[in-house]
Amino acid sequence: MGQEIKASRFTAQDFSRFLHRLNEETRQLGEDFKQQTLSQDANIGGFELEAWLIDRDGYPAAVNQQFLERINNPLVVPELAAFNVELNSRPVKLQADALSAMERELQATWRTCQETAATLDAALLMTGILPSVVETQLSLRNMSAQARYRALNEQVFLLRHGDPIHLHIDGRETLQLTHHDVMLEAGTTSLQIHLQVPSVSAHDYMNLAQILSAPMVALAANSPYLFGHDLWDETRIALFEQAVEVGSPKQRRVTFGKGYTRESLYECFRENLDVYPVLVPIDLADSSEPYPHLRFHNGTIWRWNRPLIGVETDPAHVRIEHRVVPAGPSVVDCIANAAVFYGLVQYWASDATVLSEHIDFQTARGNFYQCARHGLQANVIWQDGRDSSIQTLLLNDLLPQARAGLQQLAIAADDIDHYIGLVEARVASGRNGAGWQRQWVARHGRDMAALTRACYENQESGRPVHEWPL
Repeated sequence: MGQEIKASRFTAQDFSRFLHRLNEETRQLGEDFKQQTLSQDANIGGFELEAWLIDRDGYPAAVNQQFLERINNPLVVPELAAFNVELNSRPVKLQADALSAMERELQATWRTCQETAATLDAALLMTGILPSVVETQLSLRNMSAQARYRALNEQVFLLRHGDPIHLHIDGRETLQLTHHDVMLEAGTTSLQIHLQVPSVSAHDYMNLAQILSAPMVALAANSPYLFGHDLWDETRIALFEQAVEVGSPKQRRVTFGKGYTRESLYECFRENLDVYPVLVPIDLADSSEPYPHLRFHNGTIWRWNRPLIGVETDPAHVRIEHRVVPAGPSVVDCIANAAVFYGLVQYWASDATVLSEHIDFQTARGNFYQCARHGLQANVIWQDGRDSSIQTLLLNDLLPQARAGLQQLAIAADDIDHYIGLVEARVASGRNGAGWQRQWVARHGRDMAALTRACYENQESGRPVHEWPL
């Protein structure tokens, strides 16, 4: 959905034409997987970071059009809401000082963004859900100007036959409401971690990413509040899943998935064709890039671990987009989260089936939602089949494994010690972003605008979240 379109209204002929081309491109991708003509290059990383534009009082500032015009940077692009933007990294080979290089690049982009936002009397904040946002602000009047977003809203509600979104989240408290557009999705902002993988074994990497989603969302949770309600540690998961639902719960377009991939990552793209109705049937016949309709359709299905076909290289390559991690709480926290993911995937990649053989898909799925609900206080079922505290599992097993995986990648020792050490301290303290926000509210009360301003002040200090004062 990152590609702009010319129209937001479509005919039956548009859908028929798009579906025909989607069929052809899916068949061709299947042949390319079978013949192994896609790239086998691996261990190339990157990310997308979604952020909020806020005003001096800590409320959303719907100025992304002016902001983007002023910054004029192809790595900084619009998001669904006029108070959201996305910062993109350049791909980097995961070796040597790659992690600190990622941090330097993000810090530089972030500084430029803050300087530009200041000219609009605004600032940028990275967090999973903005504590101060209220439901009325998530409305079509605050939708970004791009036609693709209007088309998404119209097509979702056509498939829903006009029925409103019924949001129901049970957490520490309960939130129920009815909403009449897709803008609830704009309440969720994330750090989307990308990893290029060999196409021949991409399905194993996909399964690993799914299993590792539970510990990743637990250590990174940063979204405890929505509209003033204390819900999940990572409420963003529950909110996003319900925000663009167009079918039964089994066919949500935001999903953990239905099972492991068995023989090829092509299975996911075949499922895209067979299960998910086309939402936005734009005509991409003039595109010079491979699989344009397949890639666009894939962009309207938001798996928590989404397979991507990258066409920036020749031949095209395969990436896993790990979407479970929220934005923030700080630049260094973001890079540390990515470091843990890269390290854990590398550690298990040489024998990727070990985890999937000992942790079945339903268990991995259950672990994920337990960790989204309870963060570092969650219990999970791991290899031995017994309940384990995720905090203990991270400290005793997973973070040492992430450290070993980064060593296998020949990441600089100082980077490994810095970023993995940071997460070790965070987990040991029990204070991720969700924990800090709740501790702040316990001390200062449920003033969501003041909480937002405190998040911003601490974010700009450059300190990781476990060192933030209350």
